[in-house]
Amino acid sequence: MQLFKYINRINLLDRLIRQRSTGTPTELALRIGISVSRLYVMIDELREQGAPIVYSRQRLTYYYSAEFMISIVVKIEVLEDDKLRQLSGGSKFF
Repeated sequence: MQLFKYINRINLLDRLIRQRSTGTPTELALRIGISVSRLYVMIDELREQGAPIVYSRQRLTYYYSAEFMISIVVKIEVLEDDKLRQLSGGSKFF
């Protein structure tokens, strides 16, 4: 599913940025399996969310200019009837 692939790419991107081991934009895009233009879009989206991502031309890597971490977790579980009755975020069908 595309959503899980996107989340995995964001998590990998975050890990590589924190390790300061992204390489050039071309290398990074290849490493996470997207185009360079899509990489720039992802980085811009993360910056809009407050991620202090900068690029070092000397070290050829992206890094965070301040302490920062992205954590995206998806949990999938089967809900039992008693848990379904406790939900208040939508319609209930019984």
